[in-house]
Amino acid sequence: MTYLNKIFLGASLAASGKGPGHSVVEVRAAHATDNDAQLIAAFIKGDGDSFAALVDRHMSMVYKFTYRYVGNVDATNDIVQDVFIKVWKNIKKFDPEKNFKTWLLTIAKNTALDSIKKKKAILFSAIEEGETDLDAFLAPYVESPDLPDELFEKKQTKADLERMLQGLSPSYRSVLLLRYTEHLKFREIADMLQEPIDTIKSKHRRALIQLRKML
Repeated sequence: MTYLNKIFLGASLAASGKGPGHSVVEVRAAHATDNDAQLIAAFIKGDGDSFAALVDRHMSMVYKFTYRYVGNVDATNDIVQDVFIKVWKNIKKFDPEKNFKTWLLTIAKNTALDSIKKKKAILFSAIEEGETDLDAFLAPYVESPDLPDELFEKKQTKADLERMLQGLSPSYRSVLLLRYTEHLKFREIADMLQEPIDTIKSKHRRALIQLRKML
């Protein structure tokens, strides 16, 4: 992941017309008190350091989210690089009234899904696309509305959890990752994935049922 920071730091400084000489530590310290909106506004005005700071701030989150999505280091490196290239190209289109983290994770999710689709055809079953009758039938059998956060935090279960997540469809996996690793609310996930909130809750329930069967 370090080399990705270096790549984007260099690209950001080049974009501003400045020469090299700013380390990640220097950029991080210089923009420690700036929020995302301030960094974006400064970058649009030509300050490449601001984009470098933005990348440095969110690189770890995007990397972890992407790795849990695809389960492969090489693929994750490629996807993360593509994600920030897309951010760099489209940052002027970002609505400052929106949440940058949500926008960024949307790009990460779509880029990861595109990568998966390129490698193998993904067939989405009718059950995954939302059958309200089945939702009503399954609901009473879900033991609790949420998966305990401890499952995502216990180190001794991390490897098993990564394996189980890879056993879920990308659609289900993204809902669980956004819910439990990024701690987004159902409404935020629905907005990010551009799906009705009831569909998100449906996928959440079904994903938990599948995950519990693997425990």
